[in-house]
Amino acid sequence: MDTSSSISKTGSNRIMRYLHGLRSNYLKNWVIVIIDLLVSLFCSLLIYIIDTPQAGPISRYEMLWVAVIAIASSGVGFYLLKTYRIIIRYSTIRDIWRNGVAMLIKAGLMIGFLKLILNWPLLYLVKFEVFDFAISFIALTFVRASMSYVYDRLNLSVCKDRQRILVYGTDEKSVSLQMRLHKSPHYLPVGYIVYDREYASYRLGNLCIYRFTNREGVSQIVSKMNVSGILFPNYKTVQQEKDRLVRHCGKLKIKIFIAPYIDEFSDQNPVRLKLRPLNIVDLLGRQEIEIDMEAVKKEFRGKTLLVTGAAGSIGSEFCRQAAQLGVIGKLVLVDSAETPMHNLRLELSEQFPSLDFVPIIGDVRNRQRMEYILDTYRPQVVFHAAAYKHVPLMEENPCEAVRVNVSGTRIVADLAVAYNVPRFIFLSTDKAVNPTNVMGATKRMAEMYVQSVGLAIENGEVKGMTRFVTTRFGNVLASNGSVIPRFTAQIEKGGPVTVTHPEITRYFMSIPEATRLIMEAATLSTDNEIMVFDMGQPVKIQELAERMIEQAGYTPGEDIRIEYTGLRPGEKLYEEVLSTTENSTPTANPLIRVAKIRECRYREVMEGAAALQEKAQTMDIPGTVKLLKKLVPEFISHNSQFEEYDSEDENEKNSKESGT
Repeated sequence: MDTSSSISKTGSNRIMRYLHGLRSNYLKNWVIVIIDLLVSLFCSLLIYIIDTPQAGPISRYEMLWVAVIAIASSGVGFYLLKTYRIIIRYSTIRDIWRNGVAMLIKAGLMIGFLKLILNWPLLYLVKFEVFDFAISFIALTFVRASMSYVYDRLNLSVCKDRQRILVYGTDEKSVSLQMRLHKSPHYLPVGYIVYDREYASYRLGNLCIYRFTNREGVSQIVSKMNVSGILFPNYKTVQQEKDRLVRHCGKLKIKIFIAPYIDEFSDQNPVRLKLRPLNIVDLLGRQEIEIDMEAVKKEFRGKTLLVTGAAGSIGSEFCRQAAQLGVIGKLVLVDSAETPMHNLRLELSEQFPSLDFVPIIGDVRNRQRMEYILDTYRPQVVFHAAAYKHVPLMEENPCEAVRVNVSGTRIVADLAVAYNVPRFIFLSTDKAVNPTNVMGATKRMAEMYVQSVGLAIENGEVKGMTRFVTTRFGNVLASNGSVIPRFTAQIEKGGPVTVTHPEITRYFMSIPEATRLIMEAATLSTDNEIMVFDMGQPVKIQELAERMIEQAGYTPGEDIRIEYTGLRPGEKLYEEVLSTTENSTPTANPLIRVAKIRECRYREVMEGAAALQEKAQTMDIPGTVKLLKKLVPEFISHNSQFEEYDSEDENEKNSKESGT
C-alpha cells in the first residue's frame, strides 16, 4: 500500500472523528458566557471609540471604566435571563428576546454606573446606550446565527447519508417534528405531504407542501424529491391515512415511519429523536389506552411482585411496565423456559440497572418449587401468566393443558392463600367463553377455581386474605407464535400466506395495551371478579394478511398468494364478544367491565379439579376430556376429535330423561 495514501486516509479518519465529536457535544455554559461577554464588551468599546463624550484623544481611564461596567452589567443581564443555558443549535426566533432583555438590563445599569462614576451628560448617556443596546443585540444574534449555520454545515459534511423524508401534515406537531429532525444525523426532511387541496401551493418555512390525490401522485412526489420514506407525527394521523397514503406507500415500497409518543432527554443525555418503522399494529384501528398511573403506582408501591410465565409475551411486558413505574420493591420472575428467561434478565439489567429483581427457573406444576419461592420472597402481588395457549397443540395434548392451565393455577392460587398474598391476578382468555377447544375449557376451569377460592374466603369457608382478580382478553398482537409473526415469516419466504378460512375473524389487542389494562384492573377489582376488556372491532384475518403483504411492498394474489387451509382442531370461526351491556357491568374505566357469570361452589370445583388432575397425571386422555366437559358444561368441541364425547353426553342425557 502507498504510504502517503495510508497517511492521508488516517488523517481523514481523524478529522471525521473530530467533526463527529464537535457534532455530538454542546458548548459548555462557561464558554457561551465568555463569548457573549466578549461580544458585549466589544460593542460597548466600539461605540465609545466612535463617539467619545469629549473632544481630544480617547481617555484610557474612561475606556477602562466602560469595559469594567459593560462586563459587569452584561453579566447581570445574562445571569438573570439564563441565556447561557440555551442550546445554540436548537435555538429559535423565540429565544432572541432573552438576549434583547439582557441587553436592556445592561443598558440600564450602564447608564446608572457611568453617570455615577464618570458623570457623563445624561443626554449623551441615553444616546450611547441606545446605540450600545442596538449594536450588542444585533451582534449577539449574528454570532448565534453564525454558530448555528456552522453547525448545520458541519452536520451536512458529517451526515451525508441521511435519509430524505417527507413529513405528513401541516399542523403544529408536524412542523415541530420537522424542526427537530432538521438537526438529526439520520433523517433530512425535504418537504410536507398532505391530501388537503387547501395547502397545495403553500410553504412552511423553507419547505414546500406537496399534495397527493392518488398513488401516481405519491410516486411523482417521491421521485421528484428523491425521498426514501414518509414520516407520520403520531398514531392518529396513521389511522387517518391507513387506507390511502399508507396503502399507496406499501405498494410503492416507500418506507413509513412514525414518531414516538415521548422523547426522553436530560442534560447528560441530550435530545435524540428515535423514529420507528410503521408496523401492522398501527393499522388495526385501536386507540392508545390511557390508565390511571397514579392508582397503579399506589397499588404496587414498595411491594414484592411475583410473576409466573415471566418470560412469555404478556409476562415479560408486565415486568417491563412494572419496572418503568419505578416504585416496586422487588420483582420475582418465574418461568420454565431457560433461554427466554436469560434474555429477559439481560434486558432488565441493561435498561433498569437499579431494579431489584430475581430471575428463577421454575415450573408451576411443581408444588415444592413454587412453595419454596413464595416462602422465600413473600410477595404481596402474584401475577399468574403461566399457561399453555396454542389451541391446536393443546387439542393434541389435553393432559398437559390440564396439568399447566388447571393444576398449575390451582397450586399457585392455593399457595398464595397459604402465604397470605393480598392480591392474585390471573390471566384468562376470550376462548374461555363458551369454549370449543381444550385450551379454552382448561382456562375456564382455572377461572372457576380461582373465583371459587376467593368467594370461599369471603364466606369464611377457607381461611385467608387473598383477593383474586381474573382478566379476560382476546388475541395479543405479535405475541410468541401468533398470527403476525407467522405471516411475517411467510412473506419473507415469498409466500404463500396461509389463512385457515376466508371469513375467520379475531379480536386483537397490543401487548402493552393488554398489560396496562391488566394493571388497572388490579386496582379496580376488590370482590373476586372476572374483568373483561373492550377488544374493539373484530379484524378479518384475510384482510390482515393482505395489509401485511402490501406493507411489505407486494401485491396480494400476484406477488404473494393467500392459501386457505381450513379451520384447525378446536378453532372457532368467530370469537365471542367479551363485554356487552347484557353480559357485564361497567367500572371506572370504560374499557374494563365486570363479567356476569354464575358463581361456583368451592368444594365442588376443588374436588373436580383434583379428579381432573388425577386423570391428566395418568395420561388418561378420554377420561380427562370427558371429565373436563362435565365440569365445564358449556364446553362443546368444534372441528375436533373430541366431538364424539359431546354426542355421548347428549345420548346419556336423553336416556336418563326417557328412563324417568
